Formats: sequence, structure tokens, C-alpha cells
Amino acid sequence: MRSVAIVRTLDSYPNHMDLVRFLRASAPQVVFLGIESRQHALELAEWIEGQQPGTQIIVVSRSNDAGALLEVMRAGIREFLSEPFDPATLREALRRVELILDRKPATIQATDSVYAFLPAKAGVGASTLAVNTSVAAAELCETKVLLMDFDLTCGMVGFMMRIDSPHSIVSAAELALEMDELQWENIVTERVMGKLDVLPAGRLAPGFRIEPNQIHHLLDFARRNYQAICLDLSGMMEKYSVEVLRESKRIFLVCTPEVPSLHLAREKLVYLRSLDLADRVSILLNRAHKRSLIPTSEVESVLGLPVFLSFPNDYEAVHQALTAGKSIKANSDLGKKCRSLAESMMASQLVTA
Repeated sequence: MRSVAIVRTLDSYPNHMDLVRFLRASAPQVVFLGIESRQHALELAEWIEGQQPGTQIIVVSRSNDAGALLEVMRAGIREFLSEPFDPATLREALRRVELILDRKPATIQATDSVYAFLPAKAGVGASTLAVNTSVAAAELCETKVLLMDFDLTCGMVGFMMRIDSPHSIVSAAELALEMDELQWENIVTERVMGKLDVLPAGRLAPGFRIEPNQIHHLLDFARRNYQAICLDLSGMMEKYSVEVLRESKRIFLVCTPEVPSLHLAREKLVYLRSLDLADRVSILLNRAHKRSLIPTSEVESVLGLPVFLSFPNDYEAVHQALTAGKSIKANSDLGKKCRSLAESMMASQLVTA
């Protein structure tokens, strides 16, 4: 029998909204449901099945009430435990539940829209594109978008968005294994009328390393709670960055039409091929203009990949946005390109994990 862990204990029956938040945060496969209030308990069981089909419910009762047992069985719940609880009986119930979950796991809604912005080198504007594309995606969404800054040595997202918070991606990583919806709300910062949540890199933390299991827990949590997730990376290819890239649906490799940038972009492509990630890469050519010394066709020849989207060198728009601590104006040339990228990202909707 697989291991069983208690991920959350609720001391009262949640309302529908709190239940949805709990399921998205914890994604339990099995729920032990007290039946002190039979009506509330059975209503809750129905909500759980509607929100997360296939979740197994084990009813627990203070007494072996035949009437309660009959009503529970009529509701489609097959496991009923009553005091005094016998370890052997509990193990047998869990064994039956495990067999059901092996045949048909619980259906958990999660998005596959995870996008990593990977700079070919420092200074190519990957953070600018990540921030403004995230803002544009949030404006397009009916639900929330998440932006996470994984650049622990030089993260710029907090500065660009004027976020003054003691919490950061480091805070989230430290709490990753025990994260719940209440902790998450205290850590993230809201932007775009509450439609964009941001986790900045926070204070410089070059010695901090995010472990792979922390990455998996964070992104699993995020997938269940957001329609799209944008990840801003340092480009240094740290171990945790590689884990982030493995979790991403698309890797936006950001470069500029300059020799050093293209050289390092090509080196990163070689490395990504060694990780079997090259098929996820899309090239974003930033600061491109008609009179570039290296035209787009030559960029594509050097990298061996087509340019997915080019962004203009709009220094004035970027400067104004940084000065104001706001996103680039949507009607600027650069703003329009960021919206185009966001539209291509948001063409992907929620999928079943």
C-alpha cells in the first residue's frame, strides 16, 4: 500500500468557495469526512465529486449508526469507519481505496500553460518581455496569471513592478512542501486589478538553492490555481533553473541581433538539446529593427531555428514604464508585440492532469 500522509485538517465543514480553494491547493486523493452533521457531510461529498471527480471519500463516525451507514451508501460512498477505530479495518479500507485510485485516479484540473523566459545573456530584455507579456495575458484571462522570478542573483521583476514585499520566490520555496491557499495569498503580490499574481526574486540570494522537490510542489500548486504561469530565469542554467525548464511547456529563448547574444543563444540551444528540451524552444528576437547589422534571416541561420516573434527596440517606452513602475503602454509597438505573444500563449486552455 502506498504511503498515506495528512495534508490538511479542517475543523469545520467548508463552504463551497473554501472547498474549491482547498482542493486546488492540496489536491487530495482521499478525504476522511466526519458525519456529525449528516446533511452537511453528504452535501460536501457531492461538491467534492463535482469539483474533483474520482476523489475517494472515507466517512468517519463516532458511532456505528445503521441509519447513517445506509444513507452514506445511498450517496455512493462505500467506506464507513466508526469508533473505536481498528488499525486493521483502516488498512483494509485504504487498500480498497488504493485499488480504485489505481484503476481510475482522481481528476485534478491543472493548466499545462507554463512558459519560461530564458535570456541568451544578461541584458537582452527577457525580464521586460516576461513582465509585459504576463500583464497582457492577465488582461486577456478570465482567471488569474502567475509571474515568478527565479533569478536569485539579479531578479528585476520586483523593481520593474515596484513591489515592496518581504515575501519572494525564496519564501515560497521554503514553504513549498506545506503550502496551502492561505499561505500563498500572504506571499504573492497582486497586480492588474487582481488578475496577475507576482512572486519576485526578493533580496539577492546567490547562495540559496531551490531543491527539485520544491520546484515540483510549487509548480504543481500553481498549475491548479492559475490559467497561465510565466517564469523569468537568470540564464545561468542553475540546477533549479534546469528543473524549471523541464516543467515548462514552452521555453522562450530571448536574444538580440548581436554577435555575443547569438553566440550564447546557440550555446544554450546545444545544452538544451542535450537535455532533450530543444523541441520546446521558441526564439524571441528582442530589440530588432529594419537596419539591424544582423538581419532576422541570418539570426535564424545561426541558431538553426525560426524566429517565433520579433520585438522592436522601443527604448523610450521601456524607460517610461520603468520610471513609472508600470507596464509598457498597450498601444506602443512593443506593447502590441507583447500582447501578440500573450494571445499565442492563451490559445492553450485548462487541461486535465
